[in-house]
Amino acid sequence: MAGPGAGGGGAGLRRFRRLADLTALVTFLLILVGGVVRVSDSGLGCGPGGSGTEGWPLCGGDVIPLVGDENTLIEFSHRALAAVVVALIALLCWRALHIRRPQTPPPDQRGRNGWAFRGSVAAALLVLAQAGLGGLTVEHALKEELVAAHLGAAMLLFGLLLWLSYKARSAEALEADEPVREPVRSLKPYAVTAAILLLCAIVAGGYMAGTEEEGVNEAGPNIAGAHLACGHQFPTCGDGKFLPYGNNRLTDIHLTHRVFVYAATIAIVLLLSLAFARGARDRLLVLASLLLLGQLLLGALNVWLGEHATLIVAHLMVATLLWAAVVSI
Repeated sequence: MAGPGAGGGGAGLRRFRRLADLTALVTFLLILVGGVVRVSDSGLGCGPGGSGTEGWPLCGGDVIPLVGDENTLIEFSHRALAAVVVALIALLCWRALHIRRPQTPPPDQRGRNGWAFRGSVAAALLVLAQAGLGGLTVEHALKEELVAAHLGAAMLLFGLLLWLSYKARSAEALEADEPVREPVRSLKPYAVTAAILLLCAIVAGGYMAGTEEEGVNEAGPNIAGAHLACGHQFPTCGDGKFLPYGNNRLTDIHLTHRVFVYAATIAIVLLLSLAFARGARDRLLVLASLLLLGQLLLGALNVWLGEHATLIVAHLMVATLLWAAVVSI
């Protein structure tokens, strides 16, 4: 007989889950390095827009740039980390196929772990789409729509990897006949709504980041684009109004991000309140509460204090962790 590690048993699931955890961690780091690329103005560090294959997938015409400035190094480090994520997801697909088709599967377990293979293939397709969006973002000189799509795809990939890890952990418990904690009743619609609204807020933030080279009213000096289109006012904007839509394009972009933030905040607060009211006492709920408070504070500081690289990267990091917490819930 094949050993437990040869097929879809506990050892195989454990290895798959550990690999999914590692891939999710590296994807999280990739998102943070992407934030560093943004704040350091390194997005075009491997070549200007319109440079074709010399700018992507090559870097300044080289596979590995041996000579370059700081921006080239930062951009290439982001690409190198992306290549690591691609390799890990390829391994994840291989491992998923391994646990899906054990050498001697028990009759009641055949096809039981098909979710692992389907989810891993979906992750592979997402990471390929993410790579393509990265190339298009460089080719089109960091166009805001592509910047937003690139960030959104990264968040979806991160969430999918977390789901794979959760499913593997649950499957491990079933294989070992361990008790599986029942979910709090009727929370899924609230969690899904909160996750969707939070993703929209993050994507809107990515779109706002893509307008950095534009000035107010699309003219004048660079004032960080839509980032400071409301000046240093929060929660009011410009002339002291709450949501003064219609002043100019950049202000509308900024306000749209705020609207999604407000909606996501309400949805997350409702989700957490219902969970606590229905008896849930998971530490993840407390963590999500703290992350939400931290994210709101960082968002406000980003407006009140202006554009600071450390605050921007911290804002992205906490948003990603909050997304992970809501998806996990």
